[in-house]
Amino acid sequence: MRALAVALLLLAGSPALAEPPPPPDVPLADAQLEAKAKALMGELRCLTCQNQSIADSNAGQAQAMRVEVRERIASGDSPDEVRAFFVERYGDWVSFVPPAREDTALLWAAPLLFLTVGALLVARRFRR
Repeated sequence: MRALAVALLLLAGSPALAEPPPPPDVPLADAQLEAKAKALMGELRCLTCQNQSIADSNAGQAQAMRVEVRERIASGDSPDEVRAFFVERYGDWVSFVPPAREDTALLWAAPLLFLTVGALLVARRFRR
């Protein structure tokens, strides 16, 4: 009796564990709009894969984001407006190109700082 109850509970709970299929990934009919959408997809980070763009990722989240990009581009939004939508929703991290602002100044200046420190260390080493 106990085994039957467990089997029924597992059978009843299994649909809750199923992930819904991602929406279909259909290219836009207008080639210019599709080119805009593809370019933008290459600049947005997949939230699941993290180091892939949504254009390159096969994750369901990336597929849903591609559909959202195409819908917004088709409705007349500019790529900057679509990027702003995703940044507002997921934060600056979703964009491969971080914005140049006061709070990201160190991020932009870090390569120059490291290069300067490295050059000073090399110069000091060769002086001896």
